[in-house]
Amino acid sequence: MYLDHAASTPLDPAVLAAMRPWLEGGFGNPSSQHALGRQAREAVEAAREQVAGALGVTPLEVLFTSGGTEADNQAVKGIAWTARAAGRGAHVVTTAIEHHAVLEAVEWLVAAQGFTATVVPPEPDGVVDPQRLLDAVRPDTVLVSVMAANNEIGTLQPLDVVGPALRARGVPLHTDAVQAFGRAELCLDDWGIGALALSAHKFNGPKGVGLLVLRRDLAVQPLLHGGGQDRGVRSGTFNTAGIVGCGVAAALAAVDLDTEPVRLGGLRDRLLDGLLAVDGVSLNGSRVRRLPHNAHVAVEGCDGEALLLALDRASVCASTGSACQSGAASFSHVLRAIGAPEDRAHLRFTCGRTTTDAEIARAVEVFSDAVTNLRAAGGGYL
Repeated sequence: MYLDHAASTPLDPAVLAAMRPWLEGGFGNPSSQHALGRQAREAVEAAREQVAGALGVTPLEVLFTSGGTEADNQAVKGIAWTARAAGRGAHVVTTAIEHHAVLEAVEWLVAAQGFTATVVPPEPDGVVDPQRLLDAVRPDTVLVSVMAANNEIGTLQPLDVVGPALRARGVPLHTDAVQAFGRAELCLDDWGIGALALSAHKFNGPKGVGLLVLRRDLAVQPLLHGGGQDRGVRSGTFNTAGIVGCGVAAALAAVDLDTEPVRLGGLRDRLLDGLLAVDGVSLNGSRVRRLPHNAHVAVEGCDGEALLLALDRASVCASTGSACQSGAASFSHVLRAIGAPEDRAHLRFTCGRTTTDAEIARAVEVFSDAVTNLRAAGGGYL
């Protein structure tokens, strides 16, 4: 029972079928001028059009990357560098619950590049107050970075309020939308989003490929220097098979956007109802402003790793936090930011395209038994 779709999703069969010719025989470099190169380039550009159509942008605004981490770094550093070089300032605003790809990029700008930054904390429900974000903006602010949805507790952030206000002030907005795409509304034009990062394996595409949507009026310095393959911003040989898979996956996610979030929301609510029915279990983050597939709970009287292993032995795959931080001994920065108690187990369950009602029912049963047994044995604390 795979309930860790926030960490990664299974490759859609249609995506694999589209990728196969480029894995088995289409080896030409998309930058080459001969027939094999031109064929590969046509496939890359077709995928770019699929992604653009899914997001409501132009193909020119879609840059392919190695994943969400690179896309976030390119946006945060590239926009900040360019703005400072133009004399517009050197101040960045972000939130305390961002993905480490954003937080550490901002920290690096401050420590190594002489920028200043304001990090806005969330409210206890895991949602950032839009007014606090806007109040943090100064005349020398060159970028605001706010994720669309948190990768751990699944809370949706107020981009619809923040974005238009920032656009009116002429301040670019970058958003890490890795968890949101295909599961929540993303209105790039209406919300004034200047840069947006995605990762294909979060929406049933392949690992090792992602994208950065960069609006045409937003100039950035490159993160990687080389051949300048993508708008002179992202150098490197195109990953043809991965990009083709990303395009098909994006198109499929966009088609399902009217129905899949509703189905996922029903599964999540049944899952949450079952988890919260267990004594000493509480919800982390807002239940209203939440991704439709995310159930994140705190469990009294249990160690997180011990509970996770107990679930795993019963064939339930969940997570104690972001997979990007797997193996980390420190308490989650997101949970700390919302004031979650550190003496409890914190588990994330996330549904996906392959999740069924029967799996949800069985997962609740396994969870209840695991908590009861672990508490009886002392909670599993070392």
